[in-house]
Amino acid sequence: MIYVFDYATLKLIWWLFLGVLLVGFAIMDGMDLGIGTLLPFVGRTDDERRVMLNSIGPHWEGNQVWFITAGGATFAAWPLVYATAFSGFYIALILTLFALFFRPVGFDYRSKVPDPRWRSAWDWGIFIGGTVPTLVFGVAFGNLLLGVPFHFDPDLHVYYTGSFIDLLNPFGLLAGIVSVAMLTMHGAIYLQLRTDGAVQRRAVIAARLAGALFIVAFAGAGIWIANGIDGYAITSMPPRNVAFIPLAKMVVHGPSGWLHNHVLYPWTIVAPLAGIGGALLALLASSKRHTALAFALSSLAVAGVVLTAGFALFPFVMPSSADPKSSLTVWDSVSSHRTLQIMFWAVLIFLPLIVAYTAWAYRVMRGKITERHVREGGSALY
Repeated sequence: MIYVFDYATLKLIWWLFLGVLLVGFAIMDGMDLGIGTLLPFVGRTDDERRVMLNSIGPHWEGNQVWFITAGGATFAAWPLVYATAFSGFYIALILTLFALFFRPVGFDYRSKVPDPRWRSAWDWGIFIGGTVPTLVFGVAFGNLLLGVPFHFDPDLHVYYTGSFIDLLNPFGLLAGIVSVAMLTMHGAIYLQLRTDGAVQRRAVIAARLAGALFIVAFAGAGIWIANGIDGYAITSMPPRNVAFIPLAKMVVHGPSGWLHNHVLYPWTIVAPLAGIGGALLALLASSKRHTALAFALSSLAVAGVVLTAGFALFPFVMPSSADPKSSLTVWDSVSSHRTLQIMFWAVLIFLPLIVAYTAWAYRVMRGKITERHVREGGSALY
């Protein structure tokens, strides 16, 4: 096979690809999760809740593909990360999976029976399906920054020495609050864009409350990382352009390690600035009723938060608190050179098609969703 890129370059490209997928998931499916969290509170009547559900009705299944694709890409490109994460975070991932079950079933069956108790039960099910995954994702990212208690033996058998309860530490929970508040703000701003009347007014209030909580929690997490959480740094490893096992490198654990990349690459500071600045400007645009601009700025804030975590961790993907040299990085946890190149061409062909189709679908199905719209739509709508 003729290789267009050397192995080290492809490793870096796949780190970027995974970042794009995570940002896409956080922006696209994040607003659906946020609306699920808001459903029992912003919608006061059955028609109002149907308005909320139908604002994302044509798109939520397609948006969830970003999550599935990110998981598939991790399995194919970073098999050690996939295997280790599913071993260590098994209960958390199963909890997320079972919570997500409520979404498709809730969307499809909620309005099939007119009984208010039936519909209220599914509303809370959709709330669980939006809130629990969002919280778990945030807690997981928080624990990545703390380090995950796993290690490899010489045969690369992985051993996880933590528990699910250990994940619910103070910093992990703070990261979970950042995640829930951020996506709730994002979902509320999307509701403001797609609805009118009472739902839109309550969405504006929800965006302000969630946005304020997000800004405070995100800033607090940054201060905590700078002053109270040790990071990781590679001191020696084989050349980046060859395949090697994680145990072949040396890693140290010390204070301010996660700020090293901001010193080495000052431009990376744009990520946390985008997180806080994007949220502040989104709330300002929301208050001025510039809804499209507010949603764009909210998307910028979401991307900024994901990139902040990615830039801080680089080149680590899954640091190990039990044995730092077992930490998984961009350089030692990937598939073969041949696999990465074949997948690179597949992504280069299909990702633009997916983005183009998604943009077309949103353009065709744009416009406000109103109570009259859902009443006249009958059983054809959620």
